[in-house]
Amino acid sequence: MRAAFLLAGLVAALPATAQSLKPLAEARLRYEQVEQDGLALDADALTLRVRAGIEAKQGPLVALVEAQGNLAIAGNYYDGLQGAATRPLIADPQNVAISRAQLGLKLPAVTLTAGRQRILLDDERFVGASGFRQNGQSFDAVRAEVTPIKGIKADLTYAWAVRTIWGIDGTGARQRAVGGDNILANLSYATPVGTLTGFGYWVDQDEAAVQGYRLSSKTFGARLAGVRPIGKAKLAYQLSYARQSDFHRNPNDYTADYWLADLALDLNGPKLGAGYEVLGAGNGAAFTSFQTPLGTNFKFQGWADKYLVTPPDGMRDLYVSAGWGWKAIGPAKAVTFQAAWHRYESDRLTRHYGDELNLLASAKFGKTTASVRFADYQADLFATDTRKFWLQLDWTI
Repeated sequence: MRAAFLLAGLVAALPATAQSLKPLAEARLRYEQVEQDGLALDADALTLRVRAGIEAKQGPLVALVEAQGNLAIAGNYYDGLQGAATRPLIADPQNVAISRAQLGLKLPAVTLTAGRQRILLDDERFVGASGFRQNGQSFDAVRAEVTPIKGIKADLTYAWAVRTIWGIDGTGARQRAVGGDNILANLSYATPVGTLTGFGYWVDQDEAAVQGYRLSSKTFGARLAGVRPIGKAKLAYQLSYARQSDFHRNPNDYTADYWLADLALDLNGPKLGAGYEVLGAGNGAAFTSFQTPLGTNFKFQGWADKYLVTPPDGMRDLYVSAGWGWKAIGPAKAVTFQAAWHRYESDRLTRHYGDELNLLASAKFGKTTASVRFADYQADLFATDTRKFWLQLDWTI
């Protein structure tokens, strides 16, 4: 906290001599409704998130401070901290906080950033900003991004705290910040067939209240991601493998593997996709399966959020998607429709967990993006039937 206030003071002092100032402002109004079998009451929440700040530049120095607030305007829901757990969880508690307060040095081959910052690595599977949630996730960290020669990039971060989506009132297993000595390392090389990345993540969830240290892990892996033209179409592909094991105070002794194969075909309008993702099981005990506590997990394994924590027997997610995009339809720009279907199974014992349908429509109107989203999870052997619906407006300066 003291570091955040110090950085905020430095940022406030810099504009007097800054070469350029850039205001930062965005707002998001969202209505979310959830029906979940097993709970007598539904949940609905109308929330408004506002972020505002300023970025100042003086030569190679960059200073940035940004505050955010989330207001619960109306509704009845359990936000994880307040409200009755007899309603479904909508993880957007009210909050006012400094979301970013950072100083940076940008040189031709090196970028250094210190302070509270957002960190998004690759597809955010392992490290991300949890951008869908109203409060998001940030890191108190120092980060170095080095490009010694064209096509090669080294990215190294030391983070001593993770600022969670639970905000200033976070407590217990849902703390406002999780301390620990986290090291996030990436080394990427732009090859003719795509970007090849090797990574190592030492995740230190050094808080007894957070699952008794059982989310601390070390993960090593590699990822290949690229895009190839096929006539007028484009084929995007991802291949990834990683192995995870226990780290630091984690009382579990386990290893688990991760696999991903993903293809997406853009036909200049129609879009098709398919993939298979495996978060392996260890010995079947809780938290001995492959976990991603720092990832943007809403993006993966369906929007119903049934698998934010990987089940003890792991996860196999087979998914297909289809959609269509238009550059403009009347006043609407960047219009998209998409649908995705997931089949979930356990990695250990191969049991059918359930199926899920996801639907999304979005369009831009000037600086505002409007979207409608729906998730329908049909349970078999894991969790309960759940339906979620969202209406959202995003505005950026």
